[in-house]
Amino acid sequence: MGMNIRKLFSVHVFGCYCRIPPASTFSSFHVFRCRSHSQAQAISFPLLEEVPENGVKWLSCHPNHEISSFTQKGFSEITKEITGRALHGLCLKGFVPFGVFYGNTLVNMYSKFGHITYARYVFDDMFERNEASWNTMMSGYVRVRAYSKAIEFFREMLEGGVKSSGFLVASLVTACDKSVSMFDEGLQVHGFIVKVGLLSDVFVGTCLLHFYGTYGLVFDAHKVFEDMPERNVVTWTSLMVGYLDKGELDKVIDLYRSLGYEESCCNENTIAVVLKTCGLLGDEFLGLQVLGHVMKIGLETNVSVGNSLIAMFGSCNNVHEANHVFDQMDELDTISWNSIISANANNGLCEESLRCFHSMRHAHKEVNSTTLSILLAVCSLVDNLKWGRGIHGLVTKMGLESNVCVGNTLIGMYSEAGRSEDAKSVFQRMPEKDLISWNSMVACHVQNEESQIALELFAKMLQMRKTMNYVTLTSALAACSNPEFIVEGKIIHALSILAGLQINLVTGNALVTMYGKSGFTAEARKVLQLMPKRDEVTWNALIGCHAEKREANEALMAFKMMKGEDIPANYITIVNLLGSLSSPDTLRKQGTPIHSQILQTGFDSDIYVQNSLITMYAKCGDLNSSNFMFNRLSTKHSISWNAIIAANAHHGYGEEALKLILKMRNNDLCLDQFSLSVGLSVTADLAILEEGQQLHGLVVKLGFESDHYVTNATMDMYGKCGELDDVLSVLPLPINRWRLSWNILISSFARHGRFQKARETFHEMLKWGEKPDHVTFVSLLSACSHGGLVDDGLQYYASMTTKFSVPPAIEHCVCIIDLLGRSGRLTEAEDFIQRMPVPPNDLVWRSLLASCKIHRNLELGRKAAEHLLKLDPSDDSAYVLYSNICAATGRWEDVESVRTLMGSHNIKKQPACSWVKLKNQVSKFGMGEKSHPQIGQIYNKLRELMKMIREAGYVADTSYALHDTDEEQKEQNLWNHSERIALAFALISTPEGSTIKVFKNLRVCGDCHSVYKFVSEIVGRKIVLRDPFRFHQFSDGKCSCSDYW
Repeated sequence: MGMNIRKLFSVHVFGCYCRIPPASTFSSFHVFRCRSHSQAQAISFPLLEEVPENGVKWLSCHPNHEISSFTQKGFSEITKEITGRALHGLCLKGFVPFGVFYGNTLVNMYSKFGHITYARYVFDDMFERNEASWNTMMSGYVRVRAYSKAIEFFREMLEGGVKSSGFLVASLVTACDKSVSMFDEGLQVHGFIVKVGLLSDVFVGTCLLHFYGTYGLVFDAHKVFEDMPERNVVTWTSLMVGYLDKGELDKVIDLYRSLGYEESCCNENTIAVVLKTCGLLGDEFLGLQVLGHVMKIGLETNVSVGNSLIAMFGSCNNVHEANHVFDQMDELDTISWNSIISANANNGLCEESLRCFHSMRHAHKEVNSTTLSILLAVCSLVDNLKWGRGIHGLVTKMGLESNVCVGNTLIGMYSEAGRSEDAKSVFQRMPEKDLISWNSMVACHVQNEESQIALELFAKMLQMRKTMNYVTLTSALAACSNPEFIVEGKIIHALSILAGLQINLVTGNALVTMYGKSGFTAEARKVLQLMPKRDEVTWNALIGCHAEKREANEALMAFKMMKGEDIPANYITIVNLLGSLSSPDTLRKQGTPIHSQILQTGFDSDIYVQNSLITMYAKCGDLNSSNFMFNRLSTKHSISWNAIIAANAHHGYGEEALKLILKMRNNDLCLDQFSLSVGLSVTADLAILEEGQQLHGLVVKLGFESDHYVTNATMDMYGKCGELDDVLSVLPLPINRWRLSWNILISSFARHGRFQKARETFHEMLKWGEKPDHVTFVSLLSACSHGGLVDDGLQYYASMTTKFSVPPAIEHCVCIIDLLGRSGRLTEAEDFIQRMPVPPNDLVWRSLLASCKIHRNLELGRKAAEHLLKLDPSDDSAYVLYSNICAATGRWEDVESVRTLMGSHNIKKQPACSWVKLKNQVSKFGMGEKSHPQIGQIYNKLRELMKMIREAGYVADTSYALHDTDEEQKEQNLWNHSERIALAFALISTPEGSTIKVFKNLRVCGDCHSVYKFVSEIVGRKIVLRDPFRFHQFSDGKCSCSDYW
């Protein structure tokens, strides 16, 4: 047909311009409604001299293939939306005929481009529809994820009397499947399928089977499978996927073997599922058998199968074989590259993963969101976070920040690295969030021990009516694994019942763990008993609960019940069992038999069990066995070193623990958070500042300064070493401050005599929304006790239960007794003991006895001593304190009687000692020290000090001399006290003007306290004296305790 271009006429179609032949009857027209003309483009059509009646012959000659194939294929070949719109415009003007076939392909085109509303307009305007029309419209709704619209469309179709086809019903089932929230609708569709007899349709049956698998109801999926008269390879594969998603891996292999007896042959998807299962099982031999089958059926060159092999070998820790498969593949797609990157990543080979990624960008060019997600996942370790931030930058550069999958992986990476603020920032910037996004963020806060924030986020999900699954509830329950959140935990338990998720194994395990960690072992046991199915995780959770409460018998009973259900124990079971043992008695009765069983079952080769045995023997008082086991280890890992370091620290061998840390470093093993925390704790207990500072330097050097456990241990070390300014320099900002940090700060202020500051910190803590706990009130009440803030202390104690729901424990009661006793309100202290919410223990009576010594109350002191000796007849403090009361009141005969009684029971008083640390040397002094090499100079300094302070007005208080001698001898005895000798040594051994630090193992004597005040004023130096309870900071003749201690 002859053609020439005379003139172009613009026609407005969907916001674009198309060129059509001019005709007197043509005018500008709109299809639906014009949106925007700002980016109008032109599509040229040849102008005909005459438009023939059929009006389409000239289209077949168009140079654009999409247009030339229009007469045969309609809109099905269209890949550019603008072309399809222009052709639609021509159809509307009558330039080309518009029948059912063209209408169906147009509906498909608009849904393909995401314009489901336009697709529906076309469908509704069609004068004639066939079965394909309905099918196309239904699949369009499913394609754009308008699943509820698909259900509405189906109802309209039934009301219109249209007969359903297998294809349409299969699409409808797929809608219920993919929505993940239309289970009830899916059941109704299943009923309809049975009613109209479509269950025999293999495609309908397969979709239905997949639907049940998606909702985790594999039993129902298998029932559908059994009822199907005809099955194809897709049917078998769908059921395998259901079992795979459910974690029933053995069932997948059974189905694969059964498939071998059927006529249906495996395809690449079937093989991919089976190989993935082999990888999850870690069964490389089975994977090789499947590979043999692959070779037999000729799928060895299939890219999908090759990718699955790479993933399988990677999961089986055989990266070498994974790389071999990758290198031998003739064709590589994006999934191939992702698989090899993932194989390296899953085996901890971060740098190798990044090298593969580098090669991928050069050789393959195409990088997708999955690639970046794999890399981000492997960068979650603190050491690899720098790479993760780089990948994050690439995500931004590629415009993938809005990708939900990538966003979720970023949240996971920052969460695993302990960077909750970064994770929160990613979450807040995500334009679209799915269930995984919300679950990941809740889990992030839980992992970061931000339970309150995690529960607030969970509550927000409830308010927004977000869909939830067992993962959501599991994370929320993990946030409640603390007594203070038990009410919230019970509410979530109720929600799980309402949602029908309490029967889910993972949810049940989370409930057992939540109740157990909150101390409610009876409730944990009840949940376990009601669970329809239990696994090793369930029993491990219960045994772990008993271990937390040191309930060895109950833990062993649960272990026996576990074996009774034929559930095999794993290393976690054994570790929890060993963790329940903590006394010499339990070592004899349960510890050694369990160790024997460990040897029989082969668990003795497990590194975690080995370390738990080291810890168990140490906790049960047998440090020699701990050291023996450690020395026998052929390979000593970091956790083995950590276990023996902690064991020595537990037994009070702090110096040995520090030597072990040094040996660990010399063996080229990296110190981790645990090693550093234990080391800092030891230096805090020994009050050795220089070693603590060296460990703090290592913390910074190794990049652990942001770890909250290490930070808190560092704060505690500086606080116990008398460096309050350093405590404040390490202290995190309030917004990033954990409750433990607040507690240490309150305790440090109290220990340094800054009692009002301790109270202010408590109220600041409340202002920042942090809830006080058991430890907070121990520190706060101790501050009130040492500061003489009696009324304030009593108010705080009352508010514990009424305002903060913290039940009073024995430690709080001891603080109140000390608070009342120090202030001389001994009768009130005695009354308080009678109405205490917990039975009094040795700490209670010892505190009362110490107060009786201060206030010389002989009668009440005698009662307290009697109670103390009933609890522990070998307690030396009962004899010593009561003897001191008798001495202070001049009852020397009673003093002698007490000392005779001690001798007859072979009870020795803990000797007082003081020490001074200068550089790397610790100088220790006892009562009347004579062995120090500088003893002559020391006593000369003492005589000089005695003369100086007497001239300044010092008068000895000989009531602190506890022997029946004359006054002169009593005063001489006071000058033999270890803290005075240590002070004299420090004065002759340190530069003028420097701060002096003296440490004492017992409470400082009242007269020595006066001497220190006089000396600080006369020599013009700051003196810090630390006893077991607090720091006394002397300066200009005054003490930070204001003489109240």
